[in-house]
Amino acid sequence: MEFAKHLTRVSALALGIAGVLAYGDVHAAAFQLKENSVKAQGRAMAGSASAKGDASVVVNNPAVMSTFTERTLQADVTAIDLSYEFTGNGTAATGTPFQQPLTGGNGGDAGDVAAVPAASFILPLSGDFEYLTLGMMISAPFGLKTEYDAGWKGRYHALESDVKIVDLTLAASLELSDSFSVGAGLIYEHADVTLSNAVDFGTIICGRSPAACVGPTAQFGPQRNDGFASINGTHNGLGWIVGVNWRPTDKLSLGYSHRSEVDHELDGDSVFEVPANVRAALGNSVFINGGGGADLTTPAVDAFSATYYATDRFTVMAEATRTEWSSLQEIRIEFDNPAQPDSVEDYNWDENWFYSIGGEYKFSDKFTFRAGVARDDSPVSRPYRTPRLPDQDRMWYSLGMTWNVSEHFELSASYVKIDIVDTPEVDLTTSTRARLVGDFEGGADLFGVSMQYKF
Repeated sequence: MEFAKHLTRVSALALGIAGVLAYGDVHAAAFQLKENSVKAQGRAMAGSASAKGDASVVVNNPAVMSTFTERTLQADVTAIDLSYEFTGNGTAATGTPFQQPLTGGNGGDAGDVAAVPAASFILPLSGDFEYLTLGMMISAPFGLKTEYDAGWKGRYHALESDVKIVDLTLAASLELSDSFSVGAGLIYEHADVTLSNAVDFGTIICGRSPAACVGPTAQFGPQRNDGFASINGTHNGLGWIVGVNWRPTDKLSLGYSHRSEVDHELDGDSVFEVPANVRAALGNSVFINGGGGADLTTPAVDAFSATYYATDRFTVMAEATRTEWSSLQEIRIEFDNPAQPDSVEDYNWDENWFYSIGGEYKFSDKFTFRAGVARDDSPVSRPYRTPRLPDQDRMWYSLGMTWNVSEHFELSASYVKIDIVDTPEVDLTTSTRARLVGDFEGGADLFGVSMQYKF
């Protein structure tokens, strides 16, 4: 039935399931997180795949682990103060005789303060295995957390979006010569996705039976019969990482690493809250609680990195990272309910580049200061931008320092200011004909601390 097909499209697209599976945090393009090293953050991630002395190379370039001569334990945590505020308007039942302005506020500040932890351990072997170094790291390469006030104008597009992706990486580095090493690792990745938004059941019924929405005693109408929908899905996937590190002189270190895609088949539950009069009108074949899922592929990442030790005190770093978001062309939603066929939403994302340059100055044997700047381009074009994350190009401005407390113990801190380059604008319409038009003001402040212990 044509109406049943229309309702199934609404149940998938109005929920925005695909959106939460695809969008991510503001401080890196799309839903990528780079916060795995406080030291590297202090120089805007420049040199993260080539610089010595940072145990986060387990995930940034495992080949660099060969430069470690002692067992090293490192713990990093970054507090991300994210802000997103919407200004704009829109219409419900857009393009129909029942069209009317969207009601509600602007959603408040959709961001919040969240912590991103990371922990790594590097173990150089000895004896017959002295050219081999092992490493392990727990990190969060992708993630998202935004939440709008209930009843805001964009409630049919997004309320809560929560994406958590956590990696366990086991890696090894082999020193082939005094100046060249290679590395490889296995990635075990856990994904947990939760989404919620309002559903305009009134507009759905008006589209089916216009007479039910006409007259002073009408039970139904746009924005008069709102319901609620949410979905959660989880999955564990496997990936890999490889890298090389060439040190042609004592002053220069060059690094390259490639992180593979990781395929996820998210499986979970959908929950619908449907007003009683809506349920009576629509029946029990659609918008019912049950299982569902979608395929999600996290992108491949290539990093090109250089570190130049200009003097005993001053070091310059640079880095270019390419993230292959072109792997995300569509999201296909599959429901266990046979009355709800698959729903497909196009994304047409492209690759994005992250460019950074930074430096370190060793003020004394105790203190090292660093700074950096970066440009992070977005892979999301305007037609595909949503309130779940109104992604846009951004600039990083970073400061950091390290205090060598003793020969074996050090503490580091960093601050990163992230500014949106242009105003993110949205103009999109859901399948329930809710059109949202406006722009966002946003940005993020990152505060990081870390400790490193060698033994």
